[in-house]
Amino acid sequence: MNACPFCDPATLEIETMLENHFCRFLQQPAKVLAGSGVIIPKRHCETRHEMNLDEWDAMQDMLNLVKIFINISHKPLGYTIGWNCGEVTGLVIQHVHMHIIPRLTNEPINGAVHFNLKPTTTNRFDN
Repeated sequence: MNACPFCDPATLEIETMLENHFCRFLQQPAKVLAGSGVIIPKRHCETRHEMNLDEWDAMQDMLNLVKIFINISHKPLGYTIGWNCGEVTGLVIQHVHMHIIPRLTNEPINGAVHFNLKPTTTNRFDN
């Protein structure tokens, strides 16, 4: 039995808001970053590299639908869209997922993702 919560979104109390043949857009109620969610392939894939071309194309189509959906429901000023690949990034659920975060100017972590991704040193790969 597959214990992946994204393979059975009901286990996370996450609602499927949109779906196509190959992927879903999932959201859960959030007080911070309202409207945020993830796009996942329906087939269990741990990394982007396991996705086939049909899944990749369907994810792009879903991203376009999600933008329309969130534009209507939340009227954001912009978006942060991203992937975490590997445990070192903070990835908890081992099922590939694309984060979609609608952004506003008055939110509590405005700009935090961008700021935290900028390197402060040139030796970040020296372990």
